[in-house]
Amino acid sequence: MDRYERILTLHRILKAARYPVSFSRLKDEVHCSRATLYRDIAFLRDALGAPIEYGEDESTFRYAADEAERFELPGLWLTSEELAALLALNELLGRSDPGVLAGALAPFRARIERLLSDQASGRSLPVERIRVLTSGSRRLDQAVFRGVAGALLNRTRLRFGYRARSTDATTERIVSPQRLAHYRDNWYLDAWDHSRDALRSFALDRIRDPQPLEEPALDREAAELDAHLASSYGIFSGAPKAWATIRFSSHAARWVADEHWHSQQQGERLPDGRYELRVPYSNSRELLMDVLKYGPDAEVVAPVSLREEMKILLQLALGAYAGNVQ
Repeated sequence: MDRYERILTLHRILKAARYPVSFSRLKDEVHCSRATLYRDIAFLRDALGAPIEYGEDESTFRYAADEAERFELPGLWLTSEELAALLALNELLGRSDPGVLAGALAPFRARIERLLSDQASGRSLPVERIRVLTSGSRRLDQAVFRGVAGALLNRTRLRFGYRARSTDATTERIVSPQRLAHYRDNWYLDAWDHSRDALRSFALDRIRDPQPLEEPALDREAAELDAHLASSYGIFSGAPKAWATIRFSSHAARWVADEHWHSQQQGERLPDGRYELRVPYSNSRELLMDVLKYGPDAEVVAPVSLREEMKILLQLALGAYAGNVQ
């Protein structure tokens, strides 16, 4: 550790401690010599104003009880690990959809860059060594995002036109926004749809001309939102209608066994090395598409209806390759 990190570590230990901390423990935590530790404690107390109290033989240390909660190190102090996390966040902001978040977050990103520069003592940090890749993100109007987010945070109802992909028809909706969800690099609005008297999820890239209304939004209980919007697989809402059982080859099991498919998923290694995964689902479309990407390494076992649906998809896909390319 350099001196910067030692001071920060000492401060966090002493601030969190309910009882005096021994000199030997502090020495083990900061990995330095006895003399260096005494110098650091003196600097923390005299230069930074930390309310350090010593034990009778100066073998234990603590922050004064009446000042420990109030005292913080001046400025912003970060460990090397926290600095790396901040560096990754800075890159993530830079790679976000420039039409949605980049403009609004530009001041925040500029502040992070100044903090990184200050922390590195003017050195140029290797930002290019952090890669943030997106896949399948759809173009989103910045005005739509601001309008939806504003109504959500101000707790007002929202009117907008919605063009559903399933029908390609546009309808007018009046909703009470409940949550914004960022799922697979795209944004969705979970809302109470007043015209349908039910919870629905809307892709923000299909919303047009959102208009906040003066009428306050109707709040739904968090448990109700989770039961309807998070209990089934994927972005499709609704209570689970069944559990899917999928078996993966021993080769694919190396990846699938460590993947998060659903908060209630159940997985089991089979004696022959294959992996069996069970997840609840309401709408089968997204689940089947995710299984298809594993090709011959995945097999839908149950329920029978889902297995038959997968067979039809595979037959249709094979039919597309039956003739010559036109």
